[in-house]
Amino acid sequence: MKIITFAAIKGGVGKTTLAYNYAEWLAEHNYQVLLIDLDHQCNLTQTYDVFESENTVANIFKRKGDVAIHHLKDNIDLIPGYIRLDSLEKELETKNYKDMLLYMWLEDNYEPKNLGKYDFILIDCHPDFSTATRNAVVVSHAVLSPVVPSKFGYSATFNIQERLEEFKAETFDFKTRKSYVTADLYFLGNMIKHNTNSSRELVEQLQGNDNVLSTIPYKELFNRSTLDKVSLSEMKEDKVLYQKHKKFFDSIDCTFKTITDKIVM
Repeated sequence: MKIITFAAIKGGVGKTTLAYNYAEWLAEHNYQVLLIDLDHQCNLTQTYDVFESENTVANIFKRKGDVAIHHLKDNIDLIPGYIRLDSLEKELETKNYKDMLLYMWLEDNYEPKNLGKYDFILIDCHPDFSTATRNAVVVSHAVLSPVVPSKFGYSATFNIQERLEEFKAETFDFKTRKSYVTADLYFLGNMIKHNTNSSRELVEQLQGNDNVLSTIPYKELFNRSTLDKVSLSEMKEDKVLYQKHKKFFDSIDCTFKTITDKIVM
């Protein structure tokens, strides 16, 4: 099993859209996927038309009650988000174990919930580095952070990298002195346009960075996939649409394969 967190310090970078479409791609390739929605906006949960007010991720952080795993379709399950998770995070601020709650839940429920059947757990987080995001990072093998063309787009890579290093340094086993945080940080250039200076500048800045796995061109059908609740994997089934946007579909396929190969190896 590999656990991947989709995280960013700023919003609007396509984080949830990437998590959704990557999950669907993995499912298409016969991987078993569990999605965990740790964003209190619950966009990923709502994309799958799940409207659960009880037995959500909240119970992981409350350390009581059941946590429902919803079977969405072949190869994809979901633990739904909680719209007041941000309030719950504030209640946990004084708890010294607050960053280890998801870690403990996964340990306690590995056999009872049959979590070992999943090839991948994908975690979508709110664009910040708060308690929920830190919980996701602790359990992850990799953190994927999209970067978009903007005035401060490239600087976001340093921001999250610095936060991750600080968190790694302060979250360790007192006996062994080894950090609980072992995730590798990777970046994806997203929403890249071929005809704008900001896109060209970002691509140049990302070149030579070994932690950059791929760049994804701007495409409205990709951006709308979560709004329309139709994944790229499903769109490809329309042969006319696929031929019309073949270059983009093939590019995304290559990107998702690169991510998988890098993290699984």
